[in-house]
Amino acid sequence: MTGPAPWTPGEAGPDVRKHAPATLRNRDAILIELRALLPASGTVLEVASGSGEHIAYFAPLFPALTWQPSDPDAAALASIAAWTDGMANVRPPVRIDAAAPQWPVDRADALFCANMVHIAPWAASTGLMAGAGRVLAAGALLILYGPFVQDGVETAASNLAFDRSLKDRDARWGLRSVAAMAEAGAAHGLSLTERIEMPANNLMLVFRRQ
Repeated sequence: MTGPAPWTPGEAGPDVRKHAPATLRNRDAILIELRALLPASGTVLEVASGSGEHIAYFAPLFPALTWQPSDPDAAALASIAAWTDGMANVRPPVRIDAAAPQWPVDRADALFCANMVHIAPWAASTGLMAGAGRVLAAGALLILYGPFVQDGVETAASNLAFDRSLKDRDARWGLRSVAAMAEAGAAHGLSLTERIEMPANNLMLVFRRQ
C-alpha cells in the first residue's frame, strides 16, 4: 500500500492525508530535543502544523501532553484531522493565521513551530512572536525549527540556494536571521535562550516567555 503523495502547502490534491517528505527526515532529531524541552504535562500548541505528520508522530510519544494542531490552510486542516484521527491527546485542528492579531487559542504550556517562518511573509514571524507572547505563561517555551541565517557563521551553500529558490517563488519569503527572530521575540517578552544545531543545516531556536 503506498502512502500519500508529496505535497506542497497551498496545493490541493485527491488525498485528504497530505505528505511532507521533510517530516520523515527530521522528526527523530526534533524528537530528541522535544524530550528535553517540553513540559511534563499541559497543552502544546503547534502553529503551522502543515500535513499533520509531525503532531501525529509526536503525540503518542508524549501521552501526558495535550496537543493542539493548527494551520491557516483548509487542505492542511483536513490532512491534520485525518492523520490524527482517533488520537485521544490531540484536539481537532483549528485555523490559525500566525500573522492575525487574535488566535482561537488563549493559552498554551508550550508552542512548537517547524518550517514556517521561511515560507511565509515576515508578518507571520512577528505575528508568531506576538501570539506566543499572548498565549504562553511566564517561563513557557516557544520552540522553532528550520533553516536560519546566523551572524558570523557561514551559511551553507544548500541553504543559500534554498533561500534563492524561496524568493523566486515569493519575494516575501526567505531564510530569516537568528538576530531578527531574537529581536522580534524580545518585543513580545520572549528571550532567545538556546540555539541548537540540528542535522541538514537546520537550527532549533528556543525562546522563553518572561
